[in-house]
Amino acid sequence: MSTLHTLFDSLQTFEVGDGRRGAFYSLPRLEQAGLGPISRLPVSIRLVLESVLRNCDGRRVPESAVRSLAAWQPRAPRTEEIPFVVARIVLQDFTGVPLLVDLAAMRSAVSRMGRDPRLIEPLVPVDLVVDHSVQVDAYGSTDALRRNLELEFARNRERYEFLKWGTQAFRTFRVIPPGIGIIHQVNLEYLARGVLQGSGPAPDLPLYYPDTLVGTDSHTTMINGLGIVGWGVGGIEAEAGMLGQPVYFLTPDVVGVHLTGSLPEGSTATDLALTITQLLRRTKVVGKFVEFFGPGAAALPVVDRATIANMAPEYGATMGFFPVDEKCVEYLRATGRSEEHCRLYEAYYRAQGLWGMPQLGQVDYSEVVELDLGTVTPSVAGPKRPQDRIELPDLERAFFQALQKPVTDGGFGKSRREYGRSVTVRTSKGRRAQVGTGKVLIAAITSCTNTSNPSVMLGAGLLARKAVERGLKVPAGVKTSLAPGSRVVSEYLKRTGLQKYLNRLGFQVVGYGCTTCIGNSGPLDPAIEQALHEHDFVAAAVLSGNRNFEARIHPAIKANFLMSPPLVVAFALAGRVDIDMSCEPIGYDREGIPVFLSDLWPTAEELRQVLGEALRPELFRKLYRDFDRQNPKWNEIPAPTGLVFQWSPKSTYIQEPPFFENFTLEPPGIQPLTGARVLGIFGDSVTTDHISPAGAIKKDSPAGRYLLEQGVDFADFNSYGSRRGNDRVMTRGTFANVRIKNLMLGGEEGGFTLLQPDGVKMTIYDAAMEYQRRGVPLVVIAGHEYGTGSSRDWAAKGTRLLGVRAVIARSFERIHRSNLVGMGVLPLQFPEGVGAQSLGLNGTELYDVPDLGPQLQPRQMLTLRIRRADGREDTVPVQCRIDTPIEIDYYRHGGILPYVLRQLLTGSAVPA
Repeated sequence: MSTLHTLFDSLQTFEVGDGRRGAFYSLPRLEQAGLGPISRLPVSIRLVLESVLRNCDGRRVPESAVRSLAAWQPRAPRTEEIPFVVARIVLQDFTGVPLLVDLAAMRSAVSRMGRDPRLIEPLVPVDLVVDHSVQVDAYGSTDALRRNLELEFARNRERYEFLKWGTQAFRTFRVIPPGIGIIHQVNLEYLARGVLQGSGPAPDLPLYYPDTLVGTDSHTTMINGLGIVGWGVGGIEAEAGMLGQPVYFLTPDVVGVHLTGSLPEGSTATDLALTITQLLRRTKVVGKFVEFFGPGAAALPVVDRATIANMAPEYGATMGFFPVDEKCVEYLRATGRSEEHCRLYEAYYRAQGLWGMPQLGQVDYSEVVELDLGTVTPSVAGPKRPQDRIELPDLERAFFQALQKPVTDGGFGKSRREYGRSVTVRTSKGRRAQVGTGKVLIAAITSCTNTSNPSVMLGAGLLARKAVERGLKVPAGVKTSLAPGSRVVSEYLKRTGLQKYLNRLGFQVVGYGCTTCIGNSGPLDPAIEQALHEHDFVAAAVLSGNRNFEARIHPAIKANFLMSPPLVVAFALAGRVDIDMSCEPIGYDREGIPVFLSDLWPTAEELRQVLGEALRPELFRKLYRDFDRQNPKWNEIPAPTGLVFQWSPKSTYIQEPPFFENFTLEPPGIQPLTGARVLGIFGDSVTTDHISPAGAIKKDSPAGRYLLEQGVDFADFNSYGSRRGNDRVMTRGTFANVRIKNLMLGGEEGGFTLLQPDGVKMTIYDAAMEYQRRGVPLVVIAGHEYGTGSSRDWAAKGTRLLGVRAVIARSFERIHRSNLVGMGVLPLQFPEGVGAQSLGLNGTELYDVPDLGPQLQPRQMLTLRIRRADGREDTVPVQCRIDTPIEIDYYRHGGILPYVLRQLLTGSAVPA
């Protein structure tokens, strides 16, 4: 910390243990100082308030922010933004590489100015977990893990070399290498501390404060199960947090979910998570905090809480938070944290008045939702959305209905004759396999949601044991895989003797990463893929993940169902989803006797007997120690050295971005926009998926042509995600989505525009480059909810690098609006009822914002002048959607990164 303040006499001490004391910023003191009934605030709000109080410096975090949040009202209008300074950052590799690229570019800029490159250093600890790059190529064999790991390293060697450079160049940047686990489980089991330590008012009086974070993966919320405030953000927001800037968010509503009762035998934490997802989607919690409380919440172990918290993006909440109590200490102790730390953890939260699960009436929530855990039944969700829960006995009927429902209503638009249609193919291994509508072709125990939970993982092993003992087998054609969330899972499955039964059914370990849940399911057998293509079957995937959007799991699999790991094994054995498992047999044993799900399902007593092997502290300490020694392939990757990265012009994965070209200590300031052309006119609900490069790179796209020119074979294109460290690829892929509709071309799909005044049709990238050669600034015009969806950093970065100075929309999604400002792009908003259609815009116009200048204020009204091709002029009032004073500073400097770089170089406002 920098100089510690004593605002509201809040800097206090508490008893740490063993006669030692620690300093902390006391929330109870705020209530004593008359700032409001702090003790009745939701626990999640109080934890954010502690950060606001502790980091209050009158500049980044003003005193007014402390007063405002302390006076939070359950049902007040939400207009104020909170400056939240987090304690640490977590990154996964796809999103983390471009952040490291930006840090490296900042160091290069500092070095070119003759200054010490060590000025650029993440100001909070940053952990990057490599978990998104492993794909299920090999499966169903004892060497699947080794083969997939070898392919992963071969495909990603250049990216991994760059990450290894980062670990030696930055003191506060750490990489958890491939083959260790999924980011969220590693965070829960190892990275999270619960309470952190900093410099206090005296050498023998350290300052303690809550563990808080943001991460570049939406399921960062899993850590909420351990009472830690954290959620997923876009890359630009994460960069700001890394460099000591606050993450801004609107003061939220907090929905309290009052849990009572207990789960009945036969229902799992997965069933509970799917039930809550459906319930809260109906409650409309998008953008809100959700906080669980009550006796039902208090009884849940942390692993179950984490399963529920993980699904917060699926129910739409910013967080799915469980307060801190004795269950959290039990989990820290069981996962290898020291006894001294566990005592400190409890002492801190007791001193803050934050200890214990709130009961009904003790906390003021914006709304309270009730759920009796005793009503939770075995469930699956699908076939296209995680909130579409189906009770297990209803699956056959629901699938039949989805087949016939129109595509526009979320169905498949098929006739009744499609039901049960199939063909027999011979696979490359010479086995005969059934491929058809309703057939299970992928069965994957995958994803952080469930593979972090011992009860459902051991349940899958117990079910597999009973199935093998009865002689059941998985039909040919089902691609089975097991991707544990960490090696701890493999260890306890081995210790209990259950992994060998999973192996017998084809569920060998394929890797430690997200795999199938993020679409890294790998190829199906060629004969199966051909049959799917020729017959247009509605085949199924069953997985224990958190997302099942169409074409996400595998482009040829149309119906995707989320479920618990034991059910994944059961449906793999059945080989189909058009089945009522409550009364139909899964299969037949060696004597031809039907075997039902109830015959295989593990009892509560059987689970209790094996659960003792799962959470053993020495196991966690052993497996989370000395990663390099445990991962020889990572050691084989050469580590470039030096404080400044040596950029290679030949690299097609890592390039120095042009954000700091011609960088000077003097900010460019704010200038009028004059003579701009429109790059594209878009309608409502243009998402970041439309804007940002994602998925496969087409051969005939600007990015594909670039890679071919660089000598990259089409087979080695990889994905946009893997090449996020190369702005040459990513800029070419911006607005290149095959489904985006530019109204300048009458709504034709694809990333094209008309170059003006020539009227020539070109790709958006080629037109943007031609405008840059001509020195013509650009604008984008859009409808309502511009930038909805995942907060991809490249949606804003690519817009900026195409030369777009302003986006003029009818309304903006909050995070994308913020990201545009963070990249120095001006968001402007049309008045209500005004847009491209009402103004009759067609893209032939010239656009000016003449009153844009140095005196710009947040949310100021500006004038948009439209000069039409026939000489007519119109003026329209537009609102500047730079919403806060700090955002004005970012924009004046050309974005967050140059702003922070100038602060560091001039020695002003450097946060500690």
